[in-house]
Amino acid sequence: MNIGQAAKISGLSAKMIRYYEAIGLLQPASRSDSGYRRYNAQDLHTLAFIKRSRDLGFSLEEVGKLLALWQDRQRASADVKALAHRHIDELNLKIAELSGLRDTLEDLVEHCHGDQRPDCPILKDLASNGACH
Repeated sequence: MNIGQAAKISGLSAKMIRYYEAIGLLQPASRSDSGYRRYNAQDLHTLAFIKRSRDLGFSLEEVGKLLALWQDRQRASADVKALAHRHIDELNLKIAELSGLRDTLEDLVEHCHGDQRPDCPILKDLASNGACH
C-alpha cells in the first residue's frame, strides 16, 4: 500500500511516517517502479507499535529502545519492565508538576475579583514571575 493508505490505517500522518523512517524508527519503505513508498503488513504493525508507544507518552528515544527490545526475541522482559518503570517515574514527576501548576492557578483565580476593577492577582503574579502572590 502507499503512504496515504498506510497513514489512514495507522492513524498517523504521512509526514510522521516519513519522519519515523528518516530517524530510523521505521525501516525504509520499499519503492514502486515510479518511486512511491510501499508499505506491507509488517510496516503497519511497526507503525501501530510506534503510535501506541507515543500515545503512552514514551519519547522517541524510548520508542527506539522499545522497538529494539520488541524485535529482539532473546530480550529479557526485565529490560522492558525497567524502561516502563523509568517512564512511570517521569510521568509521576510531570503529574506532580502539572498538579502544582493547577493549584497555583486555581489559587490565583480564586483571589481574582473578576469584576470591573483593574487590580488582578493573576496578572500581578505573571508580572512577578511567580515570586510572590
